[in-house]
Amino acid sequence: MKILITGGAGFIGSHLAEKLVGEGHDVLILDDLSTGSLQNIQHLIDAGHVSFTKGDVMRRGDVAPLAEKADFIFHLAAAVGVRTVVDKPLESMVRNIEGTQNVIEAAAKKGVPFLVTSSSEVYGKNDDLPFHEHSERVYGSAYNERWGYALSKAVDEFMALAYWREKKLPTITVRLFNTTGPRQTHRYGMVIPNFVNHALRNEPLIVHGDGEQVRAFSHVSDIVSGLVDLMNAGTAVYGEIFNLGSTEAISINDLAKRVIQHTGSASLITHVPYHEVYNATFEDMRKRVPNISKIQEAIGYAPRYTLDDTIKAIIGHYQSL
Repeated sequence: MKILITGGAGFIGSHLAEKLVGEGHDVLILDDLSTGSLQNIQHLIDAGHVSFTKGDVMRRGDVAPLAEKADFIFHLAAAVGVRTVVDKPLESMVRNIEGTQNVIEAAAKKGVPFLVTSSSEVYGKNDDLPFHEHSERVYGSAYNERWGYALSKAVDEFMALAYWREKKLPTITVRLFNTTGPRQTHRYGMVIPNFVNHALRNEPLIVHGDGEQVRAFSHVSDIVSGLVDLMNAGTAVYGEIFNLGSTEAISINDLAKRVIQHTGSASLITHVPYHEVYNATFEDMRKRVPNISKIQEAIGYAPRYTLDDTIKAIIGHYQSL
Protein backbone atom coordinates (compact mmCIF):
# COMPACT_ATOMS: atom_id res chain seq x y z
CA MET A 1 0.00 0.00 0.00
CA LYS A 2 0.91 3.66 -0.32
CA ILE A 3 0.64 5.25 3.11
CA LEU A 4 0.69 8.93 4.07
CA ILE A 5 2.08 9.99 7.45
CA THR A 6 1.56 13.60 8.49
CA GLY A 7 4.28 14.57 10.94
CA GLY A 8 6.32 11.67 9.60
CA ALA A 9 9.70 13.33 10.25
CA GLY A 10 8.95 13.56 13.97
CA PHE A 11 9.86 11.13 16.71
CA ILE A 12 6.93 8.71 16.47
CA GLY A 13 6.32 9.37 12.78
CA SER A 14 9.84 8.43 11.75
CA HIS A 15 9.70 5.16 13.68
CA LEU A 16 6.31 4.45 12.10
CA ALA A 17 7.78 5.10 8.66
CA GLU A 18 10.57 2.60 9.36
CA LYS A 19 8.05 -0.01 10.47
CA LEU A 20 5.88 0.46 7.38
CA VAL A 21 8.86 0.37 5.01
CA GLY A 22 9.98 -2.84 6.71
CA GLU A 23 6.60 -4.36 5.88
CA GLY A 24 6.96 -3.44 2.20
CA HIS A 25 4.77 -0.34 2.00
CA ASP A 26 5.50 2.85 0.09
CA VAL A 27 5.48 5.81 2.46
CA LEU A 28 4.63 9.45 1.79
CA ILE A 29 5.62 11.94 4.49
CA LEU A 30 4.27 15.43 4.96
CA ASP A 31 6.06 17.50 7.60
CA ASP A 32 6.83 21.19 8.07
CA LEU A 33 9.98 20.32 10.10
CA SER A 34 8.97 22.69 12.89
CA THR A 35 9.59 19.93 15.44
CA GLY A 36 10.53 17.01 13.22
CA SER A 37 13.88 16.55 11.53
CA LEU A 38 15.02 15.28 8.15
CA GLN A 39 17.79 13.49 10.00
CA ASN A 40 15.16 11.11 11.41
CA ILE A 41 14.15 9.88 7.96
CA GLN A 42 17.12 10.67 5.69
CA HIS A 43 18.19 7.04 5.62
CA LEU A 44 14.76 6.05 4.35
CA ILE A 45 14.75 8.81 1.72
CA ASP A 46 18.26 7.87 0.53
CA ALA A 47 17.21 4.23 0.19
CA GLY A 48 14.27 5.26 -1.98
CA HIS A 49 11.66 3.94 0.44
CA VAL A 50 10.11 7.27 1.41
CA SER A 51 8.89 10.29 -0.51
CA PHE A 52 9.19 13.45 1.60
CA THR A 53 7.24 16.66 1.09
CA LYS A 54 7.96 19.72 3.19
CA GLY A 55 4.55 21.16 3.82
CA ASP A 56 1.98 22.07 6.42
CA VAL A 57 -1.29 20.37 7.37
CA MET A 58 -2.66 23.89 7.85
CA ARG A 59 -2.53 24.33 4.06
CA ARG A 60 -5.09 22.25 2.21
CA GLY A 61 -3.06 22.55 -0.97
CA ASP A 62 -0.19 20.71 0.71
CA VAL A 63 -2.41 17.93 2.03
CA ALA A 64 -4.78 17.17 -0.85
CA PRO A 65 -2.31 15.89 -3.51
CA LEU A 66 -0.73 13.45 -1.06
CA ALA A 67 -4.05 12.23 0.32
CA GLU A 68 -5.20 11.58 -3.24
CA LYS A 69 -2.28 9.14 -3.70
CA ALA A 70 -2.73 7.37 -0.36
CA ASP A 71 -4.41 4.07 0.52
CA PHE A 72 -4.23 4.85 4.25
CA ILE A 73 -3.46 7.97 6.28
CA PHE A 74 -1.78 8.23 9.67
CA HIS A 75 -2.35 11.74 11.02
CA LEU A 76 0.33 12.46 13.62
CA ALA A 77 1.05 16.15 12.95
CA ALA A 78 0.16 18.17 16.06
CA ALA A 79 1.51 20.52 18.70
CA VAL A 80 4.38 18.82 20.56
CA GLY A 81 5.31 19.06 24.23
CA VAL A 82 4.02 20.81 27.33
CA ARG A 83 6.33 23.78 26.78
CA THR A 84 4.83 24.42 23.34
CA VAL A 85 1.29 24.13 24.69
CA VAL A 86 1.96 26.62 27.50
CA ASP A 87 3.97 29.11 25.46
CA LYS A 88 1.84 28.96 22.28
CA PRO A 89 -1.70 27.99 23.32
CA LEU A 90 -3.45 29.58 20.34
CA GLU A 91 -1.13 28.05 17.77
CA SER A 92 -1.42 24.66 19.49
CA MET A 93 -5.23 24.66 19.47
CA VAL A 94 -5.57 25.91 15.90
CA ARG A 95 -3.00 23.46 14.57
CA ASN A 96 -4.58 20.51 16.32
CA ILE A 97 -8.14 21.30 15.22
CA GLU A 98 -7.78 22.89 11.78
CA GLY A 99 -4.89 20.64 10.81
CA THR A 100 -6.95 17.56 11.58
CA GLN A 101 -9.94 18.99 9.74
CA ASN A 102 -7.84 19.59 6.61
CA VAL A 103 -6.42 16.08 6.60
CA ILE A 104 -9.69 14.30 7.35
CA GLU A 105 -11.51 16.30 4.66
CA ALA A 106 -8.87 15.27 2.14
CA ALA A 107 -9.23 11.65 3.27
CA ALA A 108 -13.02 11.82 2.94
CA LYS A 109 -12.86 12.99 -0.69
CA LYS A 110 -11.30 9.67 -1.65
CA GLY A 111 -12.65 7.55 1.21
CA VAL A 112 -9.14 6.80 2.48
CA PRO A 113 -9.02 5.07 5.90
CA PHE A 114 -7.76 7.57 8.45
CA LEU A 115 -6.07 7.07 11.83
CA VAL A 116 -5.63 10.07 14.12
CA THR A 117 -3.39 10.03 17.17
CA SER A 118 -5.03 11.65 20.16
CA SER A 119 -3.58 11.97 23.65
CA SER A 120 -4.05 10.71 27.18
CA GLU A 121 -4.41 14.41 28.03
CA VAL A 122 -8.07 14.14 27.02
CA TYR A 123 -8.84 12.37 30.32
CA GLY A 124 -8.00 15.57 32.19
CA LYS A 125 -7.99 15.46 35.98
CA ASN A 126 -10.04 12.28 36.24
CA ASP A 127 -8.52 10.10 38.99
CA ASP A 128 -10.58 6.97 38.26
CA LEU A 129 -7.67 4.76 37.19
CA PRO A 130 -6.77 3.06 34.99
CA PHE A 131 -8.37 5.15 32.27
CA HIS A 132 -10.58 3.27 29.83
CA GLU A 133 -12.02 4.52 26.56
CA HIS A 134 -15.40 5.38 28.09
CA SER A 135 -13.97 7.21 31.11
CA GLU A 136 -15.39 10.63 31.95
CA ARG A 137 -13.25 13.68 31.20
CA VAL A 138 -12.59 16.19 34.01
CA TYR A 139 -11.07 19.47 32.85
CA GLY A 140 -9.83 22.41 34.88
CA SER A 141 -10.17 26.15 34.47
CA ALA A 142 -10.25 27.82 31.05
CA TYR A 143 -7.44 30.04 32.35
CA ASN A 144 -5.09 27.04 32.25
CA GLU A 145 -3.60 26.66 28.77
CA ARG A 146 -3.04 22.95 29.24
CA TRP A 147 -6.76 22.17 29.22
CA GLY A 148 -7.04 24.00 25.90
CA TYR A 149 -4.68 21.43 24.42
CA ALA A 150 -6.67 18.58 25.96
CA LEU A 151 -9.90 19.97 24.56
CA SER A 152 -8.39 20.42 21.10
CA LYS A 153 -7.41 16.75 21.00
CA ALA A 154 -10.92 15.87 22.20
CA VAL A 155 -12.30 17.85 19.25
CA ASP A 156 -10.11 15.74 16.94
CA GLU A 157 -11.69 12.62 18.43
CA PHE A 158 -15.24 13.88 18.00
CA MET A 159 -14.41 14.92 14.44
CA ALA A 160 -13.13 11.46 13.55
CA LEU A 161 -16.23 9.83 15.06
CA ALA A 162 -18.53 12.26 13.22
CA TYR A 163 -16.91 11.50 9.87
CA TRP A 164 -17.36 7.79 10.56
CA ARG A 165 -20.99 8.12 11.61
CA GLU A 166 -22.15 10.68 9.05
CA LYS A 167 -19.87 10.15 6.05
CA LYS A 168 -18.91 6.49 6.61
CA LEU A 169 -15.23 7.43 6.41
CA PRO A 170 -13.21 4.61 8.00
CA THR A 171 -11.58 6.25 11.01
CA ILE A 172 -9.55 5.01 13.98
CA THR A 173 -8.67 7.13 17.01
CA VAL A 174 -5.72 6.23 19.21
CA ARG A 175 -5.01 7.83 22.59
CA LEU A 176 -1.25 7.68 23.10
CA PHE A 177 0.21 7.52 26.61
CA ASN A 178 3.73 8.88 27.26
CA THR A 179 5.61 7.45 24.32
CA THR A 180 9.40 7.60 24.49
CA GLY A 181 12.51 5.97 23.05
CA PRO A 182 15.54 6.58 20.81
CA ARG A 183 15.44 9.78 18.73
CA GLN A 184 13.06 11.56 21.08
CA THR A 185 14.46 15.01 21.72
CA HIS A 186 14.65 16.61 25.16
CA ARG A 187 13.87 20.04 23.69
CA TYR A 188 10.13 20.00 24.36
CA GLY A 189 10.13 18.85 27.96
CA MET A 190 10.10 15.09 27.33
CA VAL A 191 11.03 13.74 30.73
CA ILE A 192 13.14 10.62 30.11
CA PRO A 193 15.34 12.17 27.38
CA ASN A 194 15.76 15.18 29.67
CA PHE A 195 16.79 13.01 32.60
CA VAL A 196 19.16 10.91 30.50
CA ASN A 197 20.74 13.96 28.87
CA HIS A 198 21.51 15.52 32.26
CA ALA A 199 22.47 12.26 33.98
CA LEU A 200 25.12 11.48 31.38
CA ARG A 201 26.66 14.87 32.21
CA ASN A 202 26.31 14.37 35.98
CA GLU A 203 24.04 17.41 36.07
CA PRO A 204 21.02 17.74 38.41
CA LEU A 205 17.82 16.03 37.30
CA ILE A 206 15.06 18.64 37.54
CA VAL A 207 11.75 17.23 38.77
CA HIS A 208 8.70 19.45 38.48
CA GLY A 209 6.45 19.65 41.52
CA ASP A 210 6.76 17.05 44.26
CA GLY A 211 7.65 14.25 41.83
CA GLU A 212 4.90 11.95 43.05
CA GLN A 213 2.93 12.28 39.83
CA VAL A 214 2.61 8.84 38.20
CA ARG A 215 3.02 7.96 34.53
CA ALA A 216 3.29 4.84 32.36
CA PHE A 217 5.98 5.10 29.66
CA SER A 218 5.93 3.09 26.43
CA HIS A 219 8.75 2.25 24.06
CA VAL A 220 8.08 3.79 20.65
CA SER A 221 8.59 0.43 18.94
CA ASP A 222 5.63 -1.01 20.86
CA ILE A 223 3.52 2.00 19.94
CA VAL A 224 4.22 1.89 16.19
CA SER A 225 3.60 -1.86 16.16
CA GLY A 226 0.19 -1.18 17.67
CA LEU A 227 -0.55 1.53 15.12
CA VAL A 228 0.35 -0.72 12.18
CA ASP A 229 -1.64 -3.63 13.59
CA LEU A 230 -4.69 -1.34 13.88
CA MET A 231 -4.23 -0.35 10.25
CA ASN A 232 -4.10 -4.00 9.26
CA ALA A 233 -7.17 -4.90 11.35
CA GLY A 234 -9.50 -3.27 8.84
CA THR A 235 -13.23 -2.87 9.35
CA ALA A 236 -13.27 -4.42 12.82
CA VAL A 237 -11.66 -1.31 14.33
CA TYR A 238 -13.27 1.45 12.27
CA GLY A 239 -15.17 4.04 14.26
CA GLU A 240 -13.40 3.03 17.48
CA ILE A 241 -11.15 4.71 20.05
CA PHE A 242 -8.24 2.83 21.58
CA ASN A 243 -5.84 3.52 24.43
CA LEU A 244 -2.30 2.63 23.41
CA GLY A 245 0.44 2.52 26.01
CA SER A 246 2.00 0.61 28.88
CA THR A 247 0.51 -0.32 32.23
CA GLU A 248 3.90 -0.25 33.99
CA ALA A 249 3.43 2.82 36.17
CA ILE A 250 6.12 4.78 38.02
CA SER A 251 6.40 8.09 39.90
CA ILE A 252 8.64 10.75 38.42
CA ASN A 253 10.81 10.64 41.55
CA ASP A 254 11.39 6.92 41.07
CA LEU A 255 11.94 7.44 37.36
CA ALA A 256 14.74 9.91 38.09
CA LYS A 257 16.32 7.39 40.47
CA ARG A 258 16.03 4.67 37.83
CA VAL A 259 17.80 6.83 35.23
CA ILE A 260 20.61 7.62 37.69
CA GLN A 261 20.96 3.91 38.42
CA HIS A 262 21.18 2.90 34.75
CA THR A 263 23.60 5.68 33.81
CA GLY A 264 25.79 5.29 36.88
CA SER A 265 25.46 9.04 37.24
CA ALA A 266 26.50 11.23 40.14
CA SER A 267 23.52 13.50 39.43
CA LEU A 268 21.34 14.77 42.26
CA ILE A 269 17.56 15.18 42.07
CA THR A 270 16.25 18.72 42.39
CA HIS A 271 12.59 19.68 42.77
CA VAL A 272 11.27 22.88 41.21
CA PRO A 273 7.69 24.19 41.68
CA TYR A 274 5.52 24.21 38.58
CA HIS A 275 5.00 27.96 38.72
CA GLU A 276 8.73 28.51 38.34
CA VAL A 277 8.83 26.30 35.25
CA TYR A 278 5.61 27.34 33.51
CA ASN A 279 3.21 29.81 35.15
CA ALA A 280 1.00 30.30 38.19
CA THR A 281 -2.06 28.66 36.60
CA PHE A 282 -0.34 25.47 35.46
CA GLU A 283 -1.89 22.19 36.60
CA ASP A 284 -0.57 18.68 36.18
CA MET A 285 -2.30 15.32 36.30
CA ARG A 286 -1.39 13.31 39.36
CA LYS A 287 -1.77 9.92 37.70
CA ARG A 288 -2.09 8.81 34.10
CA VAL A 289 -2.23 5.06 33.44
CA PRO A 290 -4.23 3.33 30.69
CA ASN A 291 -6.49 0.32 30.64
CA ILE A 292 -5.39 -1.41 27.42
CA SER A 293 -7.80 -4.35 27.46
CA LYS A 294 -9.74 -3.04 24.45
CA ILE A 295 -6.72 -2.92 22.14
CA GLN A 296 -5.50 -6.24 23.52
CA GLU A 297 -8.78 -7.84 22.51
CA ALA A 298 -8.87 -6.10 19.13
CA ILE A 299 -5.35 -6.83 17.85
CA GLY A 300 -3.63 -8.89 20.56
CA TYR A 301 -1.53 -5.91 21.61
CA ALA A 302 1.11 -6.75 24.20
CA PRO A 303 4.05 -4.41 25.00
CA ARG A 304 7.40 -6.13 24.53
CA TYR A 305 9.63 -3.54 26.19
CA THR A 306 9.86 -2.91 29.91
CA LEU A 307 10.59 0.53 31.30
CA ASP A 308 14.16 -0.55 32.04
CA ASP A 309 14.56 -1.67 28.41
CA THR A 310 13.30 1.71 27.26
CA ILE A 311 15.58 3.74 29.54
CA LYS A 312 18.60 1.70 28.41
CA ALA A 313 17.68 2.24 24.75
CA ILE A 314 17.51 6.01 25.26
CA ILE A 315 20.83 5.99 27.11
CA GLY A 316 22.39 4.07 24.23
CA HIS A 317 21.02 6.54 21.73
CA TYR A 318 22.45 9.56 23.57
CA GLN A 319 25.81 7.83 24.01
CA SER A 320 25.98 7.21 20.25
CA LEU A 321 25.51 10.87 19.31
